[in-house]
Amino acid sequence: MHHPQFYKKLSLIAVLGLFSVNALADVTNKQSTDPTWQKDKSYRFTILHTNDHHGRFWQNDIGEYGLAAQKTVVDEIRKEVAAKGGKLLLLSGGDINTGVPESDVLQAKPDFIGMNEVGYDAMAVGNHEFDHPLRIIREQQKWAKFPFLSANTYFKNSDNRVFDAYKMFNLNGIKVAVFGLTTDDTIFLASPKNTDGVEFRKTLPEAQKIITEIKKTEHPDMIIAVTHMGHYENGEHGSMAPGDVELARGLPNGELDMIVGGHSQNPVCMASPNKRITDYVPGTPCAPDQQNGTWIVQAHEWGKYVGRADFVFLNGKITLQNYQLIPINLKKEVDNGNGTKRLEYYTKEIQPHQNLLETLRPYQEQGKQQLLTKTGELIGRLEGDRSVVRYQQSNMGQLLLSAFIEKTNADIGIMAGGMIRDSLIEGHITYRDILKVEPFGNTVVYFDLTGRELMEYLKVALSKKQGSGGYTHLKNITLTKTGDAISDVKIKNEPIDLQKSYRITTLDFLAAGGDGYPITNTLPTYVDTGYRDADAIKQYFEEHSPIKATDFEPSNFILEK
Repeated sequence: MHHPQFYKKLSLIAVLGLFSVNALADVTNKQSTDPTWQKDKSYRFTILHTNDHHGRFWQNDIGEYGLAAQKTVVDEIRKEVAAKGGKLLLLSGGDINTGVPESDVLQAKPDFIGMNEVGYDAMAVGNHEFDHPLRIIREQQKWAKFPFLSANTYFKNSDNRVFDAYKMFNLNGIKVAVFGLTTDDTIFLASPKNTDGVEFRKTLPEAQKIITEIKKTEHPDMIIAVTHMGHYENGEHGSMAPGDVELARGLPNGELDMIVGGHSQNPVCMASPNKRITDYVPGTPCAPDQQNGTWIVQAHEWGKYVGRADFVFLNGKITLQNYQLIPINLKKEVDNGNGTKRLEYYTKEIQPHQNLLETLRPYQEQGKQQLLTKTGELIGRLEGDRSVVRYQQSNMGQLLLSAFIEKTNADIGIMAGGMIRDSLIEGHITYRDILKVEPFGNTVVYFDLTGRELMEYLKVALSKKQGSGGYTHLKNITLTKTGDAISDVKIKNEPIDLQKSYRITTLDFLAAGGDGYPITNTLPTYVDTGYRDADAIKQYFEEHSPIKATDFEPSNFILEK
């Protein structure tokens, strides 16, 4: 158990001293027409938050994070807050799905079961929730004892939302409204087959709309947006959809009291106004962002932290008294002085909640049994690092495309570098290893194009910029690229025949127009094999091991002039 002093509140000056007096001004809500609080009485409440969980229900190999340790922390804070007459809300900024194979093969069921036990009150719908079709999301909603919130996710061509827009909470007479928002980039980030019939409307207009509705019908004392939009310092979101800073700035001052965010996977700890600390050190003071009268918080990722915001409400005014990020068993390397290193906790060790640990253990073991069976043998390293696969052809891309070609008897393989998520190193290869490379559950598909049609397809595919997730990997093609022009195209070392029909294999995400690739799943020749990409790769390892990485080194088959 943690010593109670571990949770000792940081002073307001220590945590928030980086900001001006004006920035620390109370956030004022419009007084309810029918208040349930008493005049001149102080009300205490605490908001806890996490985001971008990504399948981390179990602690990692060195004992960091995990829902069992998280529950220990939350239970102690809940007890402390209750002893002082306060109430607590626990919110998630979304992206529960995708990241750890033991969770992925079970469609995040253990994660939602664990979150129930920790006591989550609501979550934002993240883009990775749509790594599953809606029928699976509906199953997850049944597992969860808390609502999925998204005010801007609608069924196409209707005013019907896919999820609840908001939820009301009564914290000892203080009426708190929590509404959800999902990045409108989801339509590009999720597999099109999973978002068919769904649209993600612009977040600011939808926020304005739902805040107006909440004020009219609920008369809240506090309004919180739980979002999966991203924190981009000073609102500089680049090619991404607008995030939390733009949301706060786009609303009237003080209209929104707090944003509990996710998506960008940052610890939002500010060095100065509009400047985030680049390398936040766990356990040190953390000042949340404040924009236009709105506090903005985010707790990095994976349950590495529980964010804690302690508020006092008095006569319609809300004051943030304390904010901190509590590290969940995060560790650092320490030099022993003799050339060796050891791991130490940044703060004190948190003992996992034993009952929850035992509840989750069967899921961990069930996942392992499916994942740890040896699939094959690798000699050398297959490179899947994003700094490589989003910039150049790689032996990993060649291996994956070889597996898809063998599965479909295709002439050509095409995929995007952003679909490759990890490397494989020499030794035994398990299904778990393969799922880390290909975690999204895409299926292997194929279709036929004439040589002339293929030339047009390649123009689009090869227009994807280096560094982007859409950067194209090719197999069985050589060509010369001069600016946007493509020439000297050869298929399996033979000059392309514009009249001939060629079979192309890719993944269903790209065939449906993902990453801006040409839509090919409407072609009469289109076939979805139903084989998950990871399963095709597993089969390839089983049939060809030992795999030699050197056999898949890409030749210089895209000559640029």
